[in-house]
Amino acid sequence: MSSLPSVNWSYPTSVRFGVGRIKELPDAVKATGMSNPLLVTDPRLASLPMVADAIASLRDAGLAAAVFCDVKPNPVDSNISAGVEAFTSGGHDGVIAFGGGSGLDTGKLIAFMSGQSRPIWDFEDIGDWWTRADPDGIAPIVAVPTTAGTGSEVGRAGVVTNEATHTKKVIFHPKMLPEIVICDPKLTVGMPRFITVGTGMDALAHCLEAYSAPMYHPMSEGIALEGVRLVLENLPRVAADGSDLEARGHLMSAAAMGAVAFQKGLGAIHSLSHPVGALYDTHHGMTNAVFMPYVMQFNKVAIEQKFERLAGFLGIGGGYRGVLEAVLKLRDDLDVPHTLSGLNVDGGKRDLIAEMAIVDPTAGGNPVELTKDGALEIFDKAQLGTI
Repeated sequence: MSSLPSVNWSYPTSVRFGVGRIKELPDAVKATGMSNPLLVTDPRLASLPMVADAIASLRDAGLAAAVFCDVKPNPVDSNISAGVEAFTSGGHDGVIAFGGGSGLDTGKLIAFMSGQSRPIWDFEDIGDWWTRADPDGIAPIVAVPTTAGTGSEVGRAGVVTNEATHTKKVIFHPKMLPEIVICDPKLTVGMPRFITVGTGMDALAHCLEAYSAPMYHPMSEGIALEGVRLVLENLPRVAADGSDLEARGHLMSAAAMGAVAFQKGLGAIHSLSHPVGALYDTHHGMTNAVFMPYVMQFNKVAIEQKFERLAGFLGIGGGYRGVLEAVLKLRDDLDVPHTLSGLNVDGGKRDLIAEMAIVDPTAGGNPVELTKDGALEIFDKAQLGTI
């Protein structure tokens, strides 16, 4: 029996958190004004009872609904185009973004692009490019996360790979923030251990990088601290017992907290992970997990003093070194590869990866300026396993 509370948050959007709250999906959909939603998810989830149950509950409530699941683990622009076609041809009036990061991001981007006349790349998260969009053409979104990692359910952006250039792009608009989020830890229970670990490490990366980013944003910094604690304490519990609803609930909270916190910034973990994922189709969270300690060491001069506070908050001795050792132990305990070879990533594209990393939008938040030489240094150490 779980001791988790069932609560409603509005931070930064309306969140319905608690075990069993997926039953409120029809009410949430109606509250946003939808009558014919398109449920966007990935092919694996589409074949599971949770999606069939969700569609049945919607139809029982008098709502028309259909499923779109042409979604890759690392979504590409053709997935968005196909989804917009399905949205339009089905006469849909909103989107239920259902799943892990791929389903959530694809659903949000389909809702965003459903009423736009310009190419998706015109809305990349650069300067004020988001103002090019027609806000009235953005369909309402209800988000239902089934993993505890990206936090995309409370984010205002989506990540998609440009198939022509093999680069990951962040598309941003304030109205891409879902109107209602249902966080039900029961939906994460069936995740394979590899996905549980990878998504949990993604949440940890968000919190650690947000905490490390140099921007002044004390609200995000405080959220990041608690997010780190929740992941360190609960991810090992969930990896050992996938049915531990309390720990899964805490991880869902940490995932959302990471996405809220990284308004402060991300860094080299993500800016290296993005090109590796685009070029080698690796799992995003697991790629972050591999790069994590090497980036921490690269940033040591800038974060060492701040990590003394983090260590104190976590009850870890040894300051910065203690936190680094805690991360290394967590990776080892969870069977995260220590080097890139464990993800089948070789050094053949190291130069291209470094060039892509330094222009990735997340690079600007790294506490030490990320140059091409610096990106190569991190990549090479992650290949050799040199901390």
